[in-house]
Amino acid sequence: MSGNYILTVILVMAVVTLLTRALPFFLFDRGGEPPKWICYLGNVLPPAMMALLVVYCLRNVDLTAGSHGLPELMGVAAAAGLHLWKGNTLLSIFGATALYMVLVQAVFV
Repeated sequence: MSGNYILTVILVMAVVTLLTRALPFFLFDRGGEPPKWICYLGNVLPPAMMALLVVYCLRNVDLTAGSHGLPELMGVAAAAGLHLWKGNTLLSIFGATALYMVLVQAVFV
C-alpha cells in the first residue's frame, strides 16, 4: 500500500468521525427540546441493543451437547442479578464475563 492511500484512508475516517460527533449539534437547536422521535429513540434503543446483544451471544449455544448451555445460562443470570443488585452496568458485564470464563475453563472442561 502506498503512503498516499493510507493518508487518504486516515483523512476520510477523521472527517467521518468528526461529522458523526458534530452533526447533532448542527441539526438540533441548542436552546430548544429535541424532537419527540429523538427522545423516543433515546428511550427505546438502549434496551433494544442490550436484548440484541444477548440474543447474538446466545445464538450458538447447543443445549443438547456438553454442558447443555449451563455456563451461558449462569452468566446471563449473574449479569442480571448483579445489575439488579448494584445497578452498575460495568460491574454486571465484567462480573458475568469473569464467572463465565471460570465456568468454561475450569468447571465445565
